[in-house]
Amino acid sequence: MKEATGFPAPEQCVVLVGGLGTRLGALTQGMPKPLTDVGGRPFLAHLFWRVRRFGFRRVLLLAGHRGEAVRDFAADPRGTEGLEVEVIVEPEPLGTGGALRNALDRLDERFLLLNGDSLFDFNWLDLQALACAHPESWAAMSLRLEADASRFGVVERDGERVTALDERGDAQGGAINGGVYLLRRDVAAACAPHSSFERDVLPRLAAEGRLVGRLQQGFFLDIGVPEALEAAQTLVPGSAPRGAVFFDRDGVLNVDHGYTHRWDEFEWIEGAVEAVKLANDANLFAFLVTNQSGVARGYYAEAAIHELHEAMQQALRAKGAHLDDIRYCPHHVEGVVPEYARACGWRKPEPGMILDLARHWPVDMAHSFLIGDNQSDLKAAAAAGIPAALFEGGRLDQAVKAMIETHAG
Repeated sequence: MKEATGFPAPEQCVVLVGGLGTRLGALTQGMPKPLTDVGGRPFLAHLFWRVRRFGFRRVLLLAGHRGEAVRDFAADPRGTEGLEVEVIVEPEPLGTGGALRNALDRLDERFLLLNGDSLFDFNWLDLQALACAHPESWAAMSLRLEADASRFGVVERDGERVTALDERGDAQGGAINGGVYLLRRDVAAACAPHSSFERDVLPRLAAEGRLVGRLQQGFFLDIGVPEALEAAQTLVPGSAPRGAVFFDRDGVLNVDHGYTHRWDEFEWIEGAVEAVKLANDANLFAFLVTNQSGVARGYYAEAAIHELHEAMQQALRAKGAHLDDIRYCPHHVEGVVPEYARACGWRKPEPGMILDLARHWPVDMAHSFLIGDNQSDLKAAAAAGIPAALFEGGRLDQAVKAMIETHAG
């Protein structure tokens, strides 16, 4: 087993949802901007889909204007399924910094922070990797390049160290704030009771050498003006579909010691964590599809599979990576456990696991592929209509990089 270095990835996502939406006028119908309808769903529901993707299970909504509407949204399982959602309504307008300060006793030691009225579709967990690379920092922020940054404040940098935030902007373009952050709780404690996180807190962190940033690529949209909200009706739903990398497990992600089912006997293949992160950073889904006949053979219970996969996810997230979803097949015709001793359409070389993931996620199969170490993996991919690569050793990330360039570019 290879131990993760650094510190665990955050489990809490905090979302600022207190904006008045004055620039949208009657379009918000008096609702907070994040609850504005986009493609038939509240904009916040589109954010929550991504919150779940990256493995966050607890969400804290910092509300103000029409806070009761935010509470109603949080209580509706249609938009919050799989998430534990808490709402704090500020007693008076406090500003974004004041809202964080007001929530201090509900914040984890480290947490992800999102603006509730914008969407930046990149690997949010890369901020975890950035923070681990700069353990002295208090805040890691997403950056994006803008060809004409005259309407935005430009972020000045020395490598990955943010040195200043210039509100004047620059018509020549530059790096601007992407609105997604990984913060230490110390940041909220340092906020004044009435303050702006963007205008007051971030510049101070930069001046103190406590702020780092990294350029990211991906779909971005802020719904704060009528034109953007109109465009969002098709652009935001259209940003969800993407290609996928389907990873086999034993012999691909981990060394195959034979029916591996315990974390203390688990050993990553060289370059495996990096390979998963490559898929994440390329804005592809990363799925795991694995035959687990050890259950049918009586070697271990299904619970052991879940425990191992949870440990894998925690180790991946600590490194800024994640698996979007997992499918496994516990069946085998030669099994000794009666309930599992049968043929199954999910067991590779059958394509059932791949096709089930494609039904549950908006997968662009034309830009997807599988990587496995057996002919059964390749046959399953062929039956599902996607290309595959046979992994025969070496660094997994190099093999995945070549496949991404060929099939998912």
